[in-house]
Amino acid sequence: MKKNNWRGHWIISPDFLGRQPINVFHKEMDSGQEKGHDEALKNYHMLVRKSFEVSKTCKQALLRISADDYYKVYINGQFIGQGPSPAYHFQYHYNQYELDDVLIAGRNTIAIHVYYQGLINRVWNSGDYRQGMIAEIVADDEVLAASDASWLYSRAEEYSGEPVIGYETQFTENIDSRLKKDGWYLPNYDDQTWLPTAVNLANDYHLVLQPTANLAVYTLKPESVEWVEQGYYLIDFGHEITGTFTARAFGEAGEILTLIHGEELEASDHQRVKYPMRCGCPYKEDWILSGRQDILEQFDYKAFRYVMVIGRRDSVDLDSFAAVVRHYPMEEDRCRFTSANPLLNKIWDICQAGVKWGSQEVFTDCPSREKGQYLGDATIAAQAHLYLTGDLRLFRQCLNMFAQSARICSGLMAVAPGSFMQEIADFSLQWPYQLLVYYKQSGDLEFLKEMYPFAEGILDYFSRYQRTDGLLESVKEKWNLVDWPENLRDNYDFELSRPVGDGCHNVINAFFCGAVGVVDEIKAILEIPCNGRYGALKQAYLEVFYDTQKKLFRDAPDSKHYSLHSNIQPLFWGLVPDDAITSVVSLLAEKRLACGVYNAYFLLKGLARVGEYDLLYELLIAEDERSWANMIREGATTCFEAWGKEQKWNTSLCHPWASAPIVVLIEDIAGLYPATPGWQEIGFRPHIPEHLENLELVITTPVGRVTVKKEFGQTKLFQS
Repeated sequence: MKKNNWRGHWIISPDFLGRQPINVFHKEMDSGQEKGHDEALKNYHMLVRKSFEVSKTCKQALLRISADDYYKVYINGQFIGQGPSPAYHFQYHYNQYELDDVLIAGRNTIAIHVYYQGLINRVWNSGDYRQGMIAEIVADDEVLAASDASWLYSRAEEYSGEPVIGYETQFTENIDSRLKKDGWYLPNYDDQTWLPTAVNLANDYHLVLQPTANLAVYTLKPESVEWVEQGYYLIDFGHEITGTFTARAFGEAGEILTLIHGEELEASDHQRVKYPMRCGCPYKEDWILSGRQDILEQFDYKAFRYVMVIGRRDSVDLDSFAAVVRHYPMEEDRCRFTSANPLLNKIWDICQAGVKWGSQEVFTDCPSREKGQYLGDATIAAQAHLYLTGDLRLFRQCLNMFAQSARICSGLMAVAPGSFMQEIADFSLQWPYQLLVYYKQSGDLEFLKEMYPFAEGILDYFSRYQRTDGLLESVKEKWNLVDWPENLRDNYDFELSRPVGDGCHNVINAFFCGAVGVVDEIKAILEIPCNGRYGALKQAYLEVFYDTQKKLFRDAPDSKHYSLHSNIQPLFWGLVPDDAITSVVSLLAEKRLACGVYNAYFLLKGLARVGEYDLLYELLIAEDERSWANMIREGATTCFEAWGKEQKWNTSLCHPWASAPIVVLIEDIAGLYPATPGWQEIGFRPHIPEHLENLELVITTPVGRVTVKKEFGQTKLFQS
């Protein structure tokens, strides 16, 4: 570990001492080394304590802390924070907290709950035997406490975890309060039986300060609590949330309360939570009471709206029911949208909520089944998030994390960070576009320079699949997605098995053309000479996929099928000849939203590119079976993974990749965009439909607060 002037040491449970790290990184289609992990060291909850003296009330007191996989830290019994954001060990994150109002003169205690999961998934870089923590408290340049072998630990024994939930995403948290070390984080707790930690001098972390904000963590009370005569409480938080449920109980020793979390109620019984959730998460856990006053303290978070507490009515204090929620900080007043169209307002609301609850330490594809950061999802979610928060740090971190995945494959991984190895060609080819969007929003030229080689590295990786005319064929090392789920590919006429079928197909080549064009645009910004490759590649794309008779784009060279997707992508990337725009738009108008919610971003932005704002708005507020309106009809409080609950076999009901309306309403309807990098000049080209009145968009930009208003047929821009 590069010390970075740390006075603390990396400390671990002695159970992990001498364990050599497992290399969990490999190409998706290669076999990894994950097998053989000791089952006893999975789902490992370690409690750590250290008392220290402070001679006076401290000023400028600072805690630096990190842990693998995750921690929750308390000082003098007060919750301080949790983290870090997941990262690769070669650029691992630590957090900082100011403690001026926390430390007291005399004896103080720091207590940390460290969790090592041990699973191969999209959440953390776990399953590699890297475990433990590092911490130090400094005040007035004096080291008050620094992690070493004198820090004591004990294993938290109350957690058991069968079955595993989601895609090996998290362990069930059955909690036996009889085994809980009550008050372990309080200063007066007796830790005489605890054991010394071990110092891991052989650790290989390179620690860097987490570049993003620490999570917002707070308590939320339910909207309603109802006792159901069948023997349970039904608790409704009113909308989808992410966090942990908490309650206080007074039952007999050994008494069991069963907890069921869910996103919706059973269609046949509106007093029961749908279990398991349709996204595949069986959130059902047992809480065994101790006979004392017990407080439920779950560690890992879930995505849910409802909770059933099954047991004796008088065993629990219903006034104690609450959720400890978590998400990336979002001041909802920074970006607001209202209009005279109630449907449009609801679409904004569910998309904003989806981004809020789906943005954790990373942009999760969903905060339930996977909890992972997918590269393609970030094309939409990162843009929506930056507009809603005015905070570019999570976007920048996302770009950097995927750039780091080039250590595994120069063509980038589809998930980063995480120990689950997955590769999607369509997603890799979007990274240069995301980088350019970030630059236009931030004006951060130095970051653009730093990241540019990774953009070229992507093109170099895909060059191995180029034919003599420059087009890609048989990109078998990565999944060719086109769209997801499979039933929303509009009968795309090419074999999209894994590995993909032999030959050349449209969508992957549209993405490739787009990536080459974007990288050339980045080179122009950086004043790097271009080699003219884009023009020749675009011409080859047109010669192979463009039908000059129908003025449409086919799915594959010999195909007679003209899918929505094969025409969305060339429109989005500016590949459609001028005389074909009308026919392409006519096809899109006919097929409407015959795609997944992910591709709807490219569809709507493509229509905006060619000035088809009426059709864009029509699709945005469409009430078809495939529409955001359909999500609302089905009770959405956050945007879904698919257009409807039954349109995918395991639909998650919170999926930020469906948040395209946020971006489109701001950039293409209200017409706000950065005319120069970093918003030094504001672009304003509104395309608000004539019949849409009382529109107001308020957004905070780097150069101040901006308001777009339309009243009585007049649209105006205000800055403050």
